[in-house]
Amino acid sequence: MRYFSSPLIRRVLMPVSLLVLSAGVAAIELAAGLPQSQGMSPTRLTRIHDLMQTEVTENRVPGAVVLVARKGKIVYADAVGYQDKPSGKPMTRDAIFRAYSMTKPLVSVLTMMLVEEGRLQLNDPVSKFFPSMAKMNVLSNPADGNSERVPAARPITIHDLLRHTSGITYAEFTRFTAIKGPYQEAGLFSSEVQGKWITLTPQQQIEALSKAPLLWQPGSTWEYSLSTDLLGRVLESITNQTLGALLEERLFKPLGMKDTSFLVPASKAARLAEPFRIDPLTGQPYYLVLDVTKPMGNDSGGAGISTTADDYLRFCQMMLNGGSFDGKRYLSRTTIALMTSDHLGPKVATPTQPGELLMGVQGYTFGLGFMVRQGPGMAGVPGSEGDYAWGGYGGTFFWIDPKEQVIGLLMAQTPGASRQYYRRMIKTLVYQAIE
Repeated sequence: MRYFSSPLIRRVLMPVSLLVLSAGVAAIELAAGLPQSQGMSPTRLTRIHDLMQTEVTENRVPGAVVLVARKGKIVYADAVGYQDKPSGKPMTRDAIFRAYSMTKPLVSVLTMMLVEEGRLQLNDPVSKFFPSMAKMNVLSNPADGNSERVPAARPITIHDLLRHTSGITYAEFTRFTAIKGPYQEAGLFSSEVQGKWITLTPQQQIEALSKAPLLWQPGSTWEYSLSTDLLGRVLESITNQTLGALLEERLFKPLGMKDTSFLVPASKAARLAEPFRIDPLTGQPYYLVLDVTKPMGNDSGGAGISTTADDYLRFCQMMLNGGSFDGKRYLSRTTIALMTSDHLGPKVATPTQPGELLMGVQGYTFGLGFMVRQGPGMAGVPGSEGDYAWGGYGGTFFWIDPKEQVIGLLMAQTPGASRQYYRRMIKTLVYQAIE
């Protein structure tokens, strides 16, 4: 499905198969721009549609929505394939996607808004809000299933939660299997229930995290984790609001993210994009994705949000604008600079680098809620030093490039290993179209 801003433009541009302008749809409010006026090649942008359509035709992807903005204008918008392949329902631009870990940047920005207001500091220990986490234990050897536990050398801080150096992990994904047993005992992991931690109440989650050992000493190692879920609990403690209510009040409503929430209402459920049931790479069934039409045990700051491409683009544009959007300031320019700087440095170990986890490439460090490119080289994808990004387990992905003033969004439900391939592909296709 292709979008154009008017019948006249459609007639003029159709002969060159231009898929690049915003639709005349009321839900879409960010302005469109001709790609050539924003320094993009319209002909080269059509490669995105051609390659995505091939993936759909070959039954490797059910469908996707792709948005590209440059210099504050949408220069490419396309919906390809199916929202639900078995039913034959075509993909639409307003489809709702399970964003999973693309929830983390939203919660990270919300956290920094409270930091700017003086309601917490990056160096605050988590135990200031949850005393049960004052004396944590750590596995002395994460590679040893019989590892003893030793006291944490220092407290977990808010800074640790934002940059994933807390020592907490995801038992489902870490390669250090020694943590699975202790996480299962604490109630954070189950081999039978994916995402056990999202079924817990906020209080149960805090109790479980307090009980489970850390995989690493706080501050020593970058380990992708439930840290942002714990961060959500901290924000709830400070504000006496649920995380969902807080995000709605401070970000979603003022930004105009009208289809973004922890719970997809019945009136919008028909717009949910669905993955294949079988992974095309392995031939095995996918894990069941979250049923976002039913309340979870808690508002998961690390994985719970559902959203649309256009909603998330508004958030990204606010970040690219230096913290403001539609005349309202959310963060200072200096805070965004802090969030998108290197917060790992040479002393934090990275058994798996952030870029390897997200896209299967090196060359990225981690800031406060985003991975950040360290230079023009190293990474096996194009980009600029300082571009920042993240994605979600379900197949969603975004990046923001301040130097090129580019935002890219790939919204798909491909919850298998192929999602790394598509993230590399879409990034390459966008940069090859820059004039």
